[in-house]
Amino acid sequence: MYIPETTKYQVHLKFEIEGVVEKSDIIGAIFGQTEGLLGEDMDLRDLQRSGRIGRIDVASESKKGETKGEILISSSLDKAETAVLAASLETIERVGPCSGRFNVKKIEDIRISKRKHIVGRAKEILIESFEEGIIDTNEILDQVREYARIEKIVEIGDEKLPAGPNVESSDAIIIVEGRADVINLLRYGIKNAIAVEGTKVPGIISRLCEQKTATAFPDGDRGGDMILKELLQVAEIDFVAICPRGRSVEDMSRKEIIKAMRNKVPAELITDAGGTVNIESYVHSIEEGALKPEASELESEAVAVDKTLLRHMEELHGENLVRFLSDDYQTTGEVPFSDVEAGLKKVNSSTYGLITDQTVNQVIIDMASAKKINFIAAPDFRGIIKKPVNIRLLKIP
Repeated sequence: MYIPETTKYQVHLKFEIEGVVEKSDIIGAIFGQTEGLLGEDMDLRDLQRSGRIGRIDVASESKKGETKGEILISSSLDKAETAVLAASLETIERVGPCSGRFNVKKIEDIRISKRKHIVGRAKEILIESFEEGIIDTNEILDQVREYARIEKIVEIGDEKLPAGPNVESSDAIIIVEGRADVINLLRYGIKNAIAVEGTKVPGIISRLCEQKTATAFPDGDRGGDMILKELLQVAEIDFVAICPRGRSVEDMSRKEIIKAMRNKVPAELITDAGGTVNIESYVHSIEEGALKPEASELESEAVAVDKTLLRHMEELHGENLVRFLSDDYQTTGEVPFSDVEAGLKKVNSSTYGLITDQTVNQVIIDMASAKKINFIAAPDFRGIIKKPVNIRLLKIP
């Protein structure tokens, strides 16, 4: 049995395979094509049974008929043995019927990483943890207030996830990484945050996202990126807000948190057509001002509007009406705006879109979506929490 505490080195390998294969195929190729290569003393299966190397962790992704990824192997062998083992893995040429290439990316000395951590932490302890004996009243008050905030944290679900006291009762939730993030948001009066507590998203998070408007608010680092990618795969995330790169939610000031939340955008804006999450591109767009908070999707569809729609809008100006249109923008019906809900209940399959000179809200959008209406044109949209994917919102001043 492998004991993680004995790890000396971690072998990092990259692979490219000309075909679509599963993780089990890759692991099978590793064991099968290295068997007997280095003799009995360095047989991979025997090394694993004796606890001298750990499990073989494979992260892979298949696109356009190719599979790429990384392999991580923990080793308690000495330096030379670990290097020989790593080199042997580069001899793997096939995974099942598919050609493949395996290359050692690096061999990490875990002890060096631990030493660096020890030195860094020792410096922090030296500076922060030795009491000077000076009584600071403000510090005492801050500690008491901090305790009061921590006391407000509740635990939700079988996983006992740390959360603000309003998560269950609120219509909207904010999903953060850890307990410290929840505490920091409580510090500034935000009581509807819940922490995932790890890279594997608990089931209670997915269930809450089905019931409430969900905003993901991960840290601005690789760990936050990984959590966001999984959230977007397993939960119904409506909006995404990311703190500045290299920062954590637990360290952000009130002003920074408010800015990040104001800059949140619909989740679909940071994924491409294939569902790939483009986090770096999204962050760059926010910093450059290319994306604007929440309204960006509506504004992006206001660029090219048919002249016929502009004519309809001119005719409707100041009339407080809703006009139903066919797919060639001909009028199929018209009702006062105050009767729009009743009018929507009566529309048939010939109605392709609607146009109005009044502000449209979430209720109208949801009813139009249920009737399979393709677009809504209006001067403004207010209180839009979640836009159905089957409807276009055209903003015509």
